[in-house]
Amino acid sequence: MRRILTLWAAIVATMASMAQTDDSHLFEVKKQLDVFNNIYKSLDMAYVDTLDAKETIGTAIKSMLRSLDPYTEYYPEENVKDLKEIYTGKFAGIGALIRYNTKIKRVVIDEPYEGMPADLAGLKKGDIILSIDDSSMVDKNVTYVSSHLRGAPGTTFVLKIQRPTTGKKMQMKITRKMVQTPSVPFYGLWRDNIGYIHLRQFTEGCAKEVRNAFIEMKGKGMKGLVLDLRANGGGSEQEAVQIVNILVPKGKLIVSNRGKQKRSNIDYYTKVEPLDTIMPVVVLVGENTASASEITSGALQDLDRAVILGSRTYGKGLVQTSLELPYNGNLKLTSSKYYIPSGRCIQAINYKHAQGGYTEHIPDSLTRLFHTANGREVRDGGGILPDVVVEPDSLPNIGYYLASSGVDSTEVMLDWEVNYIARHSTIAPAAEFQISDAEYEDFKKCVIESGFKYDPESEKYLKNLIKIAKFEGYYEDAKDDFDKLEKKLTHNLEKDLDFNKKAIKQLLADDIVAAYYYQRGAIENSLIGDKQMEAACKLINDKEEYRKILNP
Repeated sequence: MRRILTLWAAIVATMASMAQTDDSHLFEVKKQLDVFNNIYKSLDMAYVDTLDAKETIGTAIKSMLRSLDPYTEYYPEENVKDLKEIYTGKFAGIGALIRYNTKIKRVVIDEPYEGMPADLAGLKKGDIILSIDDSSMVDKNVTYVSSHLRGAPGTTFVLKIQRPTTGKKMQMKITRKMVQTPSVPFYGLWRDNIGYIHLRQFTEGCAKEVRNAFIEMKGKGMKGLVLDLRANGGGSEQEAVQIVNILVPKGKLIVSNRGKQKRSNIDYYTKVEPLDTIMPVVVLVGENTASASEITSGALQDLDRAVILGSRTYGKGLVQTSLELPYNGNLKLTSSKYYIPSGRCIQAINYKHAQGGYTEHIPDSLTRLFHTANGREVRDGGGILPDVVVEPDSLPNIGYYLASSGVDSTEVMLDWEVNYIARHSTIAPAAEFQISDAEYEDFKKCVIESGFKYDPESEKYLKNLIKIAKFEGYYEDAKDDFDKLEKKLTHNLEKDLDFNKKAIKQLLADDIVAAYYYQRGAIENSLIGDKQMEAACKLINDKEEYRKILNP
């Protein structure tokens, strides 16, 4: 118990040292710590059952941090490796995505990473994990299996799997190695010599990957660049500054951090000469573009160096710092807000700390006006609003249920893909592969015969509306209208599969291409018919329109 109390006191003391220093505040901190210590001591001595200090005080720590914001987290010694993985993108294991197959209630291989132990051992999508060394993986969840697949690099284990298409059981010896998911899983010249870089995360060294990709494509005649940050949740702030530096001159202020402590106040400038300051650049963004991605896209927008295209970004304007704690723990805490070159902070949510913590979205009416280097109007709060808004095609509800492995899933999509891969030793190049109409008809038949069911949103909302109408006494008068609407909204699986054919074919293609050409292939294939990518290429080719956006 003493160890846990020491840890608790260290965490709170760390936070207290960062807080305001007036006497009333310090008195309140001391008072609350005394109260907490006395409550726990009393419980430990007198409560009817023996307390688990780690669980009880751990719950208190989590509750305290939950009242602040979702980014402030405590990592005890056994979880510090997870924090390091977030920062570096590295972990030791076999290098494969795994998933739970609801139909057979087993964990299976979903996607081996290129050149990693799982790939080199010949593991394929759908392979059922039976055991790891002498430990059975039958009836285990993904977390349990993952913890056994991971380990110290260089260690060896025996993996036993069953291939679903043949029923054959196989055993293989695999040596774990350090795995790093690539920050840039795909880049290359697209149509009309327009370069494309897909940046997945801002981990250590990602700026170097982007820089090398840029140099290689420029050497091959690249005339414009599309930087894709649509699914990038952020990461290292310094890496973001270095990526911006590829396109803007040395000595430019990119981002400023401002916090409670003076040491949190940092200004980041570009430090080296850029590779190119003239080439047209379009940055693709979306609702999952956050943090360091917003620094990159926001700085390029504020400096009028790139056109931002897509939909509004997430709006994370907070910076986290990692602090070491007693007993080898770590605290990742929000220490400052960041401000991009125009002087704006794009944080979309105010985290209120009263009453246990709640959130408050900043309405557009309360955002403030700022200006880019060329005098264009931009606003703070609510993320980065693109210069050109092009909303993405949304995933249809039926597509979500087909791809998920929920409680009632028939896993028909996974089964069909695994069988397709078994029947085809090769497929067309990633940039050309498509599911044919005949193949889709076969998939549709499998879905219908599998007993696949899903919850159409329109039917669900209609049922709720009927329930409310009955409660408020309006139902009888509107019964005929409700009956007509219910008939129109009646679930028709075959009709829904036909109506959403394009989106579902792309889902199938993404998974199948990944089995042959890995993530780089899946990304390249997904660009086929991508309306945001097409809009970006069209804009780069229209020099006058591009110039008018940045120089109105």
